Amino acid sequence: MAKPRKKLPDKSVDIFCKQCNTKLYQYRKGGKGALVKCFKERITKDFTEQACTCPNCHQVFARETLVRGAPAFKMIGGKVWMK
Repeated sequence: MAKPRKKLPDKSVDIFCKQCNTKLYQYRKGGKGALVKCFKERITKDFTEQACTCPNCHQVFARETLVRGAPAFKMIGGKVWMK
């Protein structure tokens, strides 16, 4: 399996909690599809105190996993939105 590209994408998105609209991450996303996973190496700013948990409403929005041999967060459907 191929690893994600080392060069970060140009497009940067903000990821928010769907329940309380708290900013969770600033992420360098490639492509124009839905947000399914976040590679840890592409997160530029992390506003969470505990991994995969919203700091405001304490909702779990993702699971830690390995995707193509790289550590990533797999997003739970309907828990986050991006702008």
